[in-house]
Amino acid sequence: MFVVAHISDLHFNGTRFNRARIESTLSYLNARADGIDALLVTGDIADEGTPREYVEAYRILNSPLPTLVTVGNHDLRENFSEVLGSERSTAPVNASLLLEDVLLLSVDSSIPGRNDGYLDDETLTWMSAQIDAVGAHTRVLVAFHHPPVTIGMTFMDTIRQTDEERLAELVRTHPNIVGFVCGHAHSACVTRFADRPLAIAPGVASTLNLPFEGTEIINRGQPPGIAFHLIDGDRLITHFRSVMF
Repeated sequence: MFVVAHISDLHFNGTRFNRARIESTLSYLNARADGIDALLVTGDIADEGTPREYVEAYRILNSPLPTLVTVGNHDLRENFSEVLGSERSTAPVNASLLLEDVLLLSVDSSIPGRNDGYLDDETLTWMSAQIDAVGAHTRVLVAFHHPPVTIGMTFMDTIRQTDEERLAELVRTHPNIVGFVCGHAHSACVTRFADRPLAIAPGVASTLNLPFEGTEIINRGQPPGIAFHLIDGDRLITHFRSVMF
């Protein structure tokens, strides 16, 4: 059983409230790191994409686990890469991690200056090459920020990932993709895309209400959350946890 911890939508913004939620979430994960194989962080690391927010993230966002971090619509690639990466860059934030017989792909679905998402051709080509390099018997889990399907949240559905058929074609080419995980919605959710499981992590900074839960979009009363993805053969099993802070 291969275990992936997954958090999303941290929104570092310099406030004690957000920092406490993030620190509690990381403490929960790090205390259980012996039973976890990797950590995925699927975007919106910063709230406004400022250097100060990424410096805060650099100081706090640490774990003994092998970790992949990508960006969301609230992030700015230049500042993210300068503080959290190796050099300032406007290129998509894509990374891979091969552990045992599982390949984790963390890819950038952000569009600079916009809130909706899209995987560009360069990223899709890179993904395909990464999967080809490890062979057809290696299981693949793909992570990004924006869901590529509607999820019944009116506002978020208008800023989801578009042109998703190109991503679905990647599954047809590489059937060893066992599933997809993402964030953006600040709401724990499980559905399907391209005949594969699609699991959305709960928000760390906040939860977004469903249409029948009230007129306010943001619900800060809900605790931060974590998704645990278990890869068992070619099955993806997802469990969710709330964290007290």
